[in-house]
Amino acid sequence: MEIALFVLAGFVAQLVDGALGMAYGVTCTSLLLALGFAPASASASVHAAELVTSGISGHFHQRFGNVDTDLFRRLVWPGMIGGALGAYLLSSVSADAIKPWVALYLSLMGARILHKAWCNTPARPRRDGLKALGFAGGFLDAIGGGGWGPIVTSTLVGRGQEPRRAIGSVSRAEFFVTLAQSATFMATIGITNWRLVVALCIGGGLAAPLGASLAKHVDVKPLMVMVGILILILSGRIIWISR
Repeated sequence: MEIALFVLAGFVAQLVDGALGMAYGVTCTSLLLALGFAPASASASVHAAELVTSGISGHFHQRFGNVDTDLFRRLVWPGMIGGALGAYLLSSVSADAIKPWVALYLSLMGARILHKAWCNTPARPRRDGLKALGFAGGFLDAIGGGGWGPIVTSTLVGRGQEPRRAIGSVSRAEFFVTLAQSATFMATIGITNWRLVVALCIGGGLAAPLGASLAKHVDVKPLMVMVGILILILSGRIIWISR
């Protein structure tokens, strides 16, 4: 029954992530923390599964013409460096000490998603500071088990980038950022929850092509509101228990 729950969680999280360019990591990590997983273990497991789901999703975004090559190139290397540093830091910190802070960070990500759901997009796209944005997104994504999409995609859309191109480019870069994070986790704490990883892979892999296709057609506001509320509820519960 637990494995079926993780398959379903992976499917729903990747369906939303493929359509919005965000929420796979924060949704899955929030669920695992709520079930009692340590932050480093939860983040390592989610990122191991995300290697498969982000690879499939990025491929289909490329295939459907959703990727801006210049945007992708300017985000991917800083994101990989930030992701590796964040994973190394998380693996060396006490789980009990960092868990409430990770939950607080996830709450902020949930609130950011809700905020972006109601913000108007500026008329002129901006491309300044992309390397810093990629680094911050990769670093905080590793620390919180998710956040690459909420930080990078929402910032790009908020700056006026075409949503479809922003989502596709960020999703394509996510595979390489996740690869750097997973390699760091493997070298430091290892990954032991392989049944969980496989279940998340199965659910996410099935949803990835559909999510990439939906990026062209989906009405993003209702989905962003639902995801933001879900993350706030799960992370709020963790903060309450950790008091």
